[in-house]
Amino acid sequence: MTDQHTGDQTDQPDDQPDDQPDGIEQLDDAGVTPMTNEALFARSCEVIPGGVNSSIRAFKAVGGTPYLVAHAEGPFVWDVEGTRYIDLVQSYGAIILGHAHPAVTAAIAQAARSGTSYGAPTPGEMLLAEAIRDRVPSCERVRLMNSGTEATSTAVRLARGYTGRDRLVIFHGNFHGATDALLAAGGSGVATLGLPGTAGVPASAVANTMVVPYNVVPELDEQVAAVFVEPVAANMGVVPPAPGFLEGLRAECDRVGALLVFDEVITGFRLTRGGAQAKYDVRADLTTFGKVIGGGLPIGAVGGRREIMETLSPLGKVFHAGTLAGNPLATAAGRAALGELTGDVYMELLARARQLSANLRDACAAAGLPAQFPVVGTLVGMYFGDALGNAAPTNFEQAKTTDEQLYAAFFHAMLREGVALAPGAYEALFVGLAHTDDVLDQIGEAATRAAAAVMRDRT
Repeated sequence: MTDQHTGDQTDQPDDQPDDQPDGIEQLDDAGVTPMTNEALFARSCEVIPGGVNSSIRAFKAVGGTPYLVAHAEGPFVWDVEGTRYIDLVQSYGAIILGHAHPAVTAAIAQAARSGTSYGAPTPGEMLLAEAIRDRVPSCERVRLMNSGTEATSTAVRLARGYTGRDRLVIFHGNFHGATDALLAAGGSGVATLGLPGTAGVPASAVANTMVVPYNVVPELDEQVAAVFVEPVAANMGVVPPAPGFLEGLRAECDRVGALLVFDEVITGFRLTRGGAQAKYDVRADLTTFGKVIGGGLPIGAVGGRREIMETLSPLGKVFHAGTLAGNPLATAAGRAALGELTGDVYMELLARARQLSANLRDACAAAGLPAQFPVVGTLVGMYFGDALGNAAPTNFEQAKTTDEQLYAAFFHAMLREGVALAPGAYEALFVGLAHTDDVLDQIGEAATRAAAAVMRDRT
């Protein structure tokens, strides 16, 4: 085991599951591979590019070798070495009730006994679509799919097909998944036609994508099909919308006949029962979902006004299909998760997010480590360094002044204390129903020791 993730190997519950999911039972290969994170990650690199199936998991932004999760329960994950971590990643927001929540696992097991995929309609997908519509009234019709990326790519095609226009507007620092047309990088605070943000995306794919500063309402013209926005920018340290920003987007889209698309893959059913649209009282034309609506299983969705959504095939001219769309296991898990999220639960999550932020803030302040942990509803962000003084970022130009090296040091110090943060300085921290007051206190105590260690190492 490396010195970068010692964690807590002693304080483990007596009721840990005896089975070892996700192939762990198949690793008994006569000692060929030691059961360590380092050895198994090296083995993964021999068959998986970079050893991971989602780039940030490789720890490239923070350095070191990632831990490999063997199992999880409540607020905890255990790695293959048996080390327990308090988990603030929570599958990047998909896990809101806690890992292996009984209502969700029971729903999955019951659904699996009836089959795992049919390539045919099911009542379950209808019920999940109804649950989404009930919570987000702008979603008069809902189409389920397999991921947040598929949802945003479908929304792009749908917006263009419905309006007959090509141009898209996105905001610098917002992230909308791995959709070519939305993987564009913009200039420093200047509205500009996008350039490809990654190799493999041709210039033609983003030639009609305009990148503009977040929290500034752009002037649109009649060439714009849609404006895509994270109503809360949860991929640059959690930046809230400025007063009037979302309302201004709504008015500007209405002025030129463009569609307003809210990317609520993160905020949907986590921020509030009705997502960002309920919190800020701004109605989107189209909304993309993921994360919470799958209860931890892969899923995505697009919802919106009836006349727009019925432009999708088989009713309309915009094609969409997917063999696994509306998968019965994912829809069962999603319905179970949404069913647990009552108003009282959201009130509790709001309080826990504020407590997590306060614990981390106080721990860093006591050590003299410059850090901010802004709170927007149930989301907690991070910003390290003193480039902005006491001000919180309001756009990506400000957010990217965060001290990534300082965050990397704090990340590994917390990992050594048994607390897992996201391995990237621009991610959110996700507190869930399983993060009890006692667990939050443990995080605060760990942060106190971690921050002190970081500051000692800096001197």
